[in-house]
Amino acid sequence: MLEVTGLRVAYGGIQAVRGISFHVNEGEMVALIGANGAGKTSTLKALARLIDAAGGSVRLRGEEISKLAPHRLVGQGIALVPEGRGVFPRMSILENLQMGAYCRSDRDGIDADIEHVFTLFPRLKERARQLAGTMSGGEQQMLALGRALMSRPQLLLLDEPSMGLAPIMVQKIFEVIRTVAAEGMTILLVEQNARLALETSQRGYVMESGEITLSGESAELLADPKVRAAYLGE
Repeated sequence: MLEVTGLRVAYGGIQAVRGISFHVNEGEMVALIGANGAGKTSTLKALARLIDAAGGSVRLRGEEISKLAPHRLVGQGIALVPEGRGVFPRMSILENLQMGAYCRSDRDGIDADIEHVFTLFPRLKERARQLAGTMSGGEQQMLALGRALMSRPQLLLLDEPSMGLAPIMVQKIFEVIRTVAAEGMTILLVEQNARLALETSQRGYVMESGEITLSGESAELLADPKVRAAYLGE
């Protein structure tokens, strides 16, 4: 579904992403792991067109999308759950979810998808009229994920969904991620918690200093001595 070739991202003279290539197959969850500063978030931002790539090709279902405006990417089937959640703090939970469907006009379908999100996250339904800015970090992460699902994406980009959350909330978020994946969603997961990412995904890529240094089946990476030493604390 997603084919990335030679992607480069630069901030002035600093090369954050150095010509990486990778792919995500339809219906697959792929993890991108690495330390802080490895270039993971810059990669996702370039894919979502929040920043301009310095070079390379990004294809979705064979179509070049690296020059499309961000709002057009949503129409092409890409949704990003950003690092830091990025909810609209002065809007209610319900209004945030409705914003996730701004590119859609099927009123009945939108209402049905809101109910589906409420099924995934009952806590959001209980507080549908609450302002998003008054919610806890975990609740905001639920909302950010639910809002992304409202566009009915073909490819879901997740940037550090466990960051700053209590263990019980991380467990809940990843239960929903697994549920969404089981429903057939294609997912690219950026996650600093390497063990959790690899236990959740089918395949993985390891980024170091803007380059992909290792790739393979997630079970293989979990067993790799270099990965275990560098990212699993062993």
